[in-house]
Amino acid sequence: MESSTNTTDNRRLPLRERKKLRTRRALTNTALELFTEKGFAATTLDELVDRVDISKRTFFRYFASKEDVAIATEAEFWEAYIDEVHDRDVQGQLLTFLKETLLTTLRSMDQDWDRRFFQTRKIVAYASSSVLYDYSELASLRAQRQLIDVLGDKIGIDSREDVRFRMLGEFVLGAWRCGASNWVAGRGAGAQGIRGHGGRDMLIRRVEEAFDAIPKTLSLTAPG
Repeated sequence: MESSTNTTDNRRLPLRERKKLRTRRALTNTALELFTEKGFAATTLDELVDRVDISKRTFFRYFASKEDVAIATEAEFWEAYIDEVHDRDVQGQLLTFLKETLLTTLRSMDQDWDRRFFQTRKIVAYASSSVLYDYSELASLRAQRQLIDVLGDKIGIDSREDVRFRMLGEFVLGAWRCGASNWVAGRGAGAQGIRGHGGRDMLIRRVEEAFDAIPKTLSLTAPG
C-alpha cells in the first residue's frame, strides 16, 4: 500500500512511467512473497515472471538479477537517501547532517516500506546460500561510496584525499546496520524481544540510538 502523498506524486507522472512503476512494484512484492514462501534459492526466475505474467526480457528491464529484485526495498531507501543528500543544503557537522538526512528519508518512505524492508531482511538472513547476503552487503558498500561522492561533490572535498571523509561513510553505514539489525531482531528498550516491533517509529529510534552511540564507542577502553 502506498502513502497518499506518493500516490498523488505518481499520478502526476506520464502514463508510461506510472505503468513502469506498477510493474516494478509488482515484481518486488511478488518476489518477496515467493522468497518468503519457498526460500530464495528454491525460487526460480521463471516462477517469478510467470506469477507477475511478464517475460524474462521485461524482468531484465527492471532488475539485473534475482538478487537485485530481492533487495529492491533496501535499494529504494539508499536511492532516496542519496537523492535527499544531493538536494539538501549542507550545514553544520557533517555526521549530524548525514544522520538527520537519513532519518528524514526514513520518515518519507512509502507507508508499506518498513514491512517490505523487514521481510527483505528476513529473506536475506534465512537464505540457504550466502550469495544473497554477500550481494546485499556489496550493494550497501556501493551505496555508501556513492553517498560520500555526492556529499564530496557538494562541498568540494575529494574523499580519496581525506580519510576523515571516508570514515563518515563508515560511521553512517555502521549506524544504519546496527540500528536496523537491532530493530529486525527485536533488541533494545521497549522492543519486548519482538522482531520488527514498533514498525517505522521503532526502526528510527534504533538508528538514532546507533548514531548517538558513536562518541561513546570511540572512547571505549579495555577493562582492568
